[in-house]
Amino acid sequence: MKNIVVKNIPRGPQQAIDALRVAGVATVHEAMGRAGLMQPYMRPIYPGAAIAGTAVTCLVAPGDNWMIHVAMEQCRAGDVLVVGCMTENTDGMIGDLICTALQARGVVGVVLDAGCRDVRVLKEMGFPVWSRAISARGTVKETLGTVNLPTVCAGTLVNAGDVVVADDDGVAVVPYAEIESIARLARERTEKEEKSRTRYLSGELSLDVSPALRERLAGAGIVYVDSIDDL
Repeated sequence: MKNIVVKNIPRGPQQAIDALRVAGVATVHEAMGRAGLMQPYMRPIYPGAAIAGTAVTCLVAPGDNWMIHVAMEQCRAGDVLVVGCMTENTDGMIGDLICTALQARGVVGVVLDAGCRDVRVLKEMGFPVWSRAISARGTVKETLGTVNLPTVCAGTLVNAGDVVVADDDGVAVVPYAEIESIARLARERTEKEEKSRTRYLSGELSLDVSPALRERLAGAGIVYVDSIDDL
């Protein structure tokens, strides 16, 4: 593998990126045809954070955070640093010092398929990280990797320039070419759900709000009886 750093990457329209953040991971995932999710072991280090931003990708060796330092130089305001690992690893590759530097550059968060540490300080900083694990185990700086090449993170391929959406539900990746179309579909889905929510609040059941569900039940052969004695 060549050890390459790509310095210039595409970045999508901020209005669409903001719309994806507002929509949230679950809605974006549905808008993409139930695609784009990272593995559910990727969890936020504290609840309540919600971000969306351009992916700066980084591939590291297990127990080695050297390339994270290299990737930091390529990050701009509004970016999300996405760190994949060459093999499964839970060592604490990112802590408060690296995140302080990232926050100063305007990076909105980190998605890390390895371990994170200094969680209490990061929470106080208001800097969100989604990681495979929380671990105090330290790392070395010995092995080269890549920056801004296609990288697999938590089972999902991420290209530099894709939009990463992350919140309490997990992490979703929107391909660069689909940023605006998925943002539009996510807005439409949100509007539809708000109409349904109003009906639910009035006491209606989901089977009535979506009558096709009743039709499909009948077609599938479900039978209603008044009591078990009628069987």
